[in-house]
Amino acid sequence: MTMTILDRRSLLRGAALLGAGAAFPFPAWARTPQWEGLQVLIDGYIAEKKFPGSVIAVGKGTAAPDFLTGGTIASDSATPADADTLWRIYSMTKPITGMAAMILIGEGKLKLDQPISDFIPGFASMQVLTSPDTSLDAVPAKTAITVRHLMTHTAGLGYSIITKGPLLAEYQRLGLYAFIASRAPLPGQPPMVHAPSLKDFADRLATLPLIAEPGTKWSYSVGLDVLGRVIEVASGQPFDHFLQDRLFTPLKMNSTGFQVAPENAGRLATNYYHAGPLTLPVDTGAASVFLDPSPFPFGGAGLISSARDYDRFLAMLVGGGTLDGARIMPPQMVQLGMSNLLPPAVPTNVPLLDGRGFGAGGRVTLTGVGAGSYGWAGAAGTVGFADPVRKIRAGGFANYMPAETIPWQTGVAAAVYKAIL
Repeated sequence: MTMTILDRRSLLRGAALLGAGAAFPFPAWARTPQWEGLQVLIDGYIAEKKFPGSVIAVGKGTAAPDFLTGGTIASDSATPADADTLWRIYSMTKPITGMAAMILIGEGKLKLDQPISDFIPGFASMQVLTSPDTSLDAVPAKTAITVRHLMTHTAGLGYSIITKGPLLAEYQRLGLYAFIASRAPLPGQPPMVHAPSLKDFADRLATLPLIAEPGTKWSYSVGLDVLGRVIEVASGQPFDHFLQDRLFTPLKMNSTGFQVAPENAGRLATNYYHAGPLTLPVDTGAASVFLDPSPFPFGGAGLISSARDYDRFLAMLVGGGTLDGARIMPPQMVQLGMSNLLPPAVPTNVPLLDGRGFGAGGRVTLTGVGAGSYGWAGAAGTVGFADPVRKIRAGGFANYMPAETIPWQTGVAAAVYKAIL
């Protein structure tokens, strides 16, 4: 195949991503012009001061990954960003929670279409809003919320970052925030008060009406956080303990969790906020809110991880549930979790879904480049996917908000596919 020369400007916008001519110390299988494009992607955003440092991890099959790195963990730090730098992965927590539920489904402790009221009785009799953005008037729901609905954001639940009007005010009043960002409110955002436990979060949420009939609409939500509560009831373990015992420990994800230990603060990247032309630090590693215990384990947006750790999770998926000889989950559960689990009546031409399907906490590409791949991105600039068809996985890690202010996340995926195709 004839290679074309990389247009740097197009690369930085996540567009035509082919090889450049610069020399980089790539490993043997990656020593091609295409992989230089990944490095240029990193270096370009650092040069533009969109973030001070980042890492891309790329791996074939379950083989050890290659790490492309650049910059430092903070603009005022000399510590290089590397495979073991700690990042706020936010919604990249969702695929981990989804696959944790798939483990229990494989063991018969959960069923995909089981009503969640079997585990959280408060969800037995839900109401559905008649005018979601303007009033709390509601009518009885016709359909029970199921495990599938929670996994795929089709339960009719809201989200403090999406919901509007009177229902948002109720989420705020009841402390139904499912993430943390910094010790001070983010620009333009009110202070966050959290429910005291995952049980309280789920029970309080069950007292509020839904924005849509379950199984009829895709709407980004706290569904994966509620799924965390279902997991702990079904397993008989606290949710965070289940993740540790069944995923993090056997996968040797030694740097992943809901809190950063004080001795690891020096590895935690600073998170930044893009305010027009300014890039402002909002949560530094040394004084991060993630050094404190989490209010409760947020199954939708709570984890800190490294490029090395998250790659091991993705490698396990590409490996059909096994990594380094350790069986984490049955291959049929991995395959099911990475398939399109959306109820058939759900329209997919909506923002974030963009015509694609959705599996166990992650979006599923159905057609075109990357068809069959599964993954998701985080609110602070991280992104990861596993492609079982082409036996490849990749993750991009930076910490800045809002993530959509630059096309870094889409650029990582585009760069990888241009490189392998």
